[in-house]
Amino acid sequence: MKKVIFLLFCLLVLSAWSNAENADDTFTVYQMNLWHEGSKVPNGYQGILDVLDEVDADVVFLCEIRNFNGKMFMPRILEDLKKRGKHYYGETLGMVVGLLTKYKPDQFVKCCIVPGDEGRAMLKATVTIAGQPISFYSCHLDYLHYECFMPRGYSGMSWSKMDAPVIDENAVLKANRLSYRDESIAAFIQDAQVEIDKGIPVVMGGDFNEPSHLDWQADTKDLWDHNGAIINWDCSVMLQKAGFRDSYREKYPDPVLYPGFTFPAGNKLAEDAKLERLAWAPDVDERDRIDFIYYYPTNASLLLEENIIIGPSESVIRGKVRKCDSKDRFFTPKGIWPTDHKGNLATFKVVVGN
Repeated sequence: MKKVIFLLFCLLVLSAWSNAENADDTFTVYQMNLWHEGSKVPNGYQGILDVLDEVDADVVFLCEIRNFNGKMFMPRILEDLKKRGKHYYGETLGMVVGLLTKYKPDQFVKCCIVPGDEGRAMLKATVTIAGQPISFYSCHLDYLHYECFMPRGYSGMSWSKMDAPVIDENAVLKANRLSYRDESIAAFIQDAQVEIDKGIPVVMGGDFNEPSHLDWQADTKDLWDHNGAIINWDCSVMLQKAGFRDSYREKYPDPVLYPGFTFPAGNKLAEDAKLERLAWAPDVDERDRIDFIYYYPTNASLLLEENIIIGPSESVIRGKVRKCDSKDRFFTPKGIWPTDHKGNLATFKVVVGN
C-alpha cells in the first residue's frame, strides 16, 4: 500500500513539474488598437484596463496611445494593472505605440524610423523566455492612402464615394504606395534581420491599415465587395518573401471560411450611443483583416500553437453592426469593448535545444 501511495505521489509531482515546464515555455502575445486610448467610447479607459486584465497576455502590442490632457497612459495602465496583481514592464518612448511584457526586457528601443513618417516608428524589446531570447516589435502603420477602399468605390484619402470602383491591381498599388507603410515594413525587415542573424526569433504586431494579399486572391474576388479585384498587397508580400509568417493565416489558411476580419469591429456601445463613426464606407462591405501578428521562428525555435480573435464577433457591414457569418474563433471580454478594431491573441511555444 505504501508503495502505491509513493508511486501516486511521484506521478503527481511529475505531472506538476510537466505542467510547470509547459507554462514556462509557452507564452501569449496580444495585439490591440486602443481607438484613441479608449476616448471614443464611454468609460473606454476602464474597458482597456478590463480587457488587458482578462486577456492576461504575456506580451502586449498597443497602438493609438495619446496621453490626453497630460495624463501619461503607460505609467497609469502599469499602476492600475499592478493593483490587480498583473505585473508588467512597459514603455512608449513618447510614441503612439506601446509595448507591455511580463518578462524583464534588456531595453526598449525606438526603431524602424522612416524619414517623413518619424512619428510611426516601431517599439522593440528583447526578452528571454525558457532560455531563448526573443525580439518583439510593436507597430502602427500609416493610415493614409487606405486603398483597400478603391475596389469598393471609395477614396482611401477623403473616405468619400468615387464615381466607380477601381479594380486594376496596378492602379490600386500605385495609390497604396503613396503611404509610408511599405517603407516601414522595409525598415522593419532590415532591423529584424540583425536579430535573426543572431538566432533570435522575432514577433511583430499591430494595426497595418492594409490587408493581406492572402485575403485578396481569386477565392475572395467576388466576396466582401472586392468587385473582382485580386490585389497582392505590398506589406504582406514583403513579409512573406522575407520568411515571416502571418500567425492567423498560418493557423486558418482558408480566408473564405476564416476571414478573420478585425476592422471595423461591431462595437454596439458606440453604435447605440451614436458617438463615433464606425462605418467609413457605409454603402459597402468594408470588412478586412488589417491587424496582425507576424513571427519569424529561426530554426523552428518558436512554434505557433493558436491564434484567436479578441473582441466582439459582430462586424460592421454597410454601416450597421451585423452578426458573424464565418467560422472564426472569438474571445469576447466581459466588459466594455473600447475600440473599433478587434485584436489578435497568439500562443507560442519555445522549443528548447534547436
